[in-house]
Amino acid sequence: MNNNFGKVAVLYGGKSSEREISLRSGQAVLNSLLRSKIDAVGIDTAQPLNQLLEGQYDRIFIALHGRGGEDGTIQGLLESLNLPYTGSKVLGSALAMDKYRTKLVWQALGLPTAKATLLTADSDFNQIITQLGLPLMVKPALEGSSVGITKVTRPEDLPMAWRQAAQNGSPVLAEYYLSGHEYTVAILEDRALPVIRLETPRDFYDYEAKYTDHRTSYICPCGLTSTAEQSLQDLARQAFTAVNGHGWGRIDLRCDAQGMPSLLEVNTIPGMTDHSLVPMAAKAAGISFDQLVLTILATA
Repeated sequence: MNNNFGKVAVLYGGKSSEREISLRSGQAVLNSLLRSKIDAVGIDTAQPLNQLLEGQYDRIFIALHGRGGEDGTIQGLLESLNLPYTGSKVLGSALAMDKYRTKLVWQALGLPTAKATLLTADSDFNQIITQLGLPLMVKPALEGSSVGITKVTRPEDLPMAWRQAAQNGSPVLAEYYLSGHEYTVAILEDRALPVIRLETPRDFYDYEAKYTDHRTSYICPCGLTSTAEQSLQDLARQAFTAVNGHGWGRIDLRCDAQGMPSLLEVNTIPGMTDHSLVPMAAKAAGISFDQLVLTILATA
């Protein structure tokens, strides 16, 4: 038994719209810890947390995605219990979960991000289109995994896109769609890992493209010059620091038609499934999945 980390609980599942992905991430992490001879157990936070409160754990590996697990809620509980945990702290988790307020921080710091605004039932949708242009991505501001996202190419489709996103009980963000390549940059211990370019035959990188469509391509090396890749990595590190990110995470970016990058969002607890991007980037950097899990655990 590897006693360097003591007794570890992996938190996964939960009640968010990303529950199924979290179960897969958490199981992959738990299996890895067990392979590394760590005294580890899995806890589904959809159930009462008596096991967490009574288990006398030394470290917590958070593999929760979405609201309740990635938004500062569980982090605040663990802080009050004085339990070391992986990932960003309360402030970083809560801020990064809110795509709109993350954008406000980036804009205040002069970091590039696509034009966007909040939509409400009282919004003048024609004015929004005049302000931002088309196409638009309409998305819940407090969801991940592309849940509730619609690409709007016609003015008459914007009200329906708003209604679909609003069903998630979240503020709704309308963001100008950038037509260039999409990239993602994993952050591990203040280090930016190799950049991955994402390509999908679907209309955009939606939930199916992320988790079920095997036609999605993950290109690493990403095809950029070393200077351009370094520039993306530097931008990603700045963006992560700006929201008080800690330990590990992932920054998503997209370029415009001229190839200029803009920041999209921060993932403070990225997926760890067989389709997930951080393990791919780690592998490109010569880091195995088991090494990656132990490195993240060490940041708790």
